[in-house]
Amino acid sequence: MVIIPAIDIKGGRCVRLIQGDMDRETVYASDPVAQARKWEEAGASLIHIVDLDGAVEGRPKNASLIGDICRSVRCAVQLGGGIRSRQVADEYIALGISRIVLGTLLIKNMPLAEEIVRAHPGKVLAGIDSKNGMVAGDGWVQTSVVAATELAKRIAGWPLAGIVFTDISCDGMMQGADLVETAKMAAATQLPLIASGGVSCMDDLAAISAIPGVEAAIVGKALYTGAINPAQAIKRFEHGG
Repeated sequence: MVIIPAIDIKGGRCVRLIQGDMDRETVYASDPVAQARKWEEAGASLIHIVDLDGAVEGRPKNASLIGDICRSVRCAVQLGGGIRSRQVADEYIALGISRIVLGTLLIKNMPLAEEIVRAHPGKVLAGIDSKNGMVAGDGWVQTSVVAATELAKRIAGWPLAGIVFTDISCDGMMQGADLVETAKMAAATQLPLIASGGVSCMDDLAAISAIPGVEAAIVGKALYTGAINPAQAIKRFEHGG
């Protein structure tokens, strides 16, 4: 299982939110570029970036900073937040982003989402963010009437790189991932699944890695607080060390 350190950008800084609430933030680093280098030095082969400002406003807000990150690290970078048009998707991939994450677009404009996916096969991840089993969008501000597992089934035939599944109720809480919901999502799709939200310790990672279909886990707050040592986690879960 691949360990993917997260960098959530708000106001040009690395922050972590509690349950996606933009008003409940903790700033962990003032320089996202330096933080990306730190995760790469720990052995990360892939970094997950979220433009939180972009996710809420529906358009890129930290594109220049994200470009600086891409130029400063050799590892792959995947990005979500504010990607709501074909032009923005094309620009980010041209910038050097390995994989973009589409979330809100999946529930607000599925034809456009599919167009982007088919234009960039294998370079787009579906970001399915769930609250009480239902899909949430617009930076987690709005909850839809679409079940998370149903959405996964609707996009099953698209040439996606995989699904990033986040249970919002767990995100930033440091109380463990929702293994039941993650397992439900894994069972609902044949696409590679990236689990996100709630990881607080190595035992959580071990439990997630035991779910069939889960190929990676995004880890945020637990790395910033030191609850998980990134180098140790990468060695254990990626290399069996």
